[in-house]
Amino acid sequence: MSAMESGFPVADDYKCRFSFQDGWVDLTLEGRTRAEAMGLAGAVMRHFNPVELSVDSRKLFDDLVDRAMDLNGDEPIMAAAYYTPGGIALADLMVDSYGEDGVPRPSPEEVTPLLLDWSNATIAGEPEVTNFDHPAGPAVRVHAMVSTKRLLGFGRQLGEFVKYAVFPPGFTSLVVVTVSWQRIHEHDDLTQITDDLVAGMQVVPVDADGNEIEPG
Repeated sequence: MSAMESGFPVADDYKCRFSFQDGWVDLTLEGRTRAEAMGLAGAVMRHFNPVELSVDSRKLFDDLVDRAMDLNGDEPIMAAAYYTPGGIALADLMVDSYGEDGVPRPSPEEVTPLLLDWSNATIAGEPEVTNFDHPAGPAVRVHAMVSTKRLLGFGRQLGEFVKYAVFPPGFTSLVVVTVSWQRIHEHDDLTQITDDLVAGMQVVPVDADGNEIEPG
């Protein structure tokens, strides 16, 4: 698999751009149909080396389709996943934008509790909350463990996530990047991969036609 770059509209006047390094797979669906997901999965399969696969190619294809459908269910502006060369999915990524005309943008302090609010999970342990300056604007980073119910409600399962809320100056909306995973024993590597990806995120102004506006 090779590195790739994608830019996705976040609002009418800017977009987010990520430089995806090896392992990241863009799973964003425009129409959010299964037919589209199958077409996308077929294209993504060509980025994997069959010799390196540790899973059956059909299982990988089905996983790509199902994961794309699941990640796009809440209509994020972007969805992606991180896979090993062997075809094992390690982490899911979603990018959302929040903002409404005429409504003041919330402050980082007001957003932090919302970043810790999961409809289908509870926070396990003490979350790490960091305020810092991202190149795209002031930001909040939240890192925590979550406990979710297992399938059919039998027992609970631990997972982990990192959420970033970035506040681009001069705009009324904010960008939220969420990366989550179940393999908590991969904590160090997945946390670093996430932080590296978000560190390179760019917020680029665009005109009414979606064309990038050159600085100056």
